[in-house]
Amino acid sequence: MGNFKPGDKAFIVESNRAVREVTVIRHSGGMYLIRFAEGGGIQVREHRLFPTQEEATASIQTDKGKPKRHHTPYDYEH
Repeated sequence: MGNFKPGDKAFIVESNRAVREVTVIRHSGGMYLIRFAEGGGIQVREHRLFPTQEEATASIQTDKGKPKRHHTPYDYEH
């Protein structure tokens, strides 16, 4: 992670699953205002921004070795 300046491209991980490219608009007090390519924006801390898509993808936490289990209302006993 590095210091980003206004106009820099960066990448952010959303919901620990999707990587999106963003543009840094402003940096103030440890927070970055970023804009999405599709429009809109949010304010995030620096640790949420990555300089490359590869670094952002590598930060996604996975549960390797754990079986995925999707619960339905019928899985629970009354």
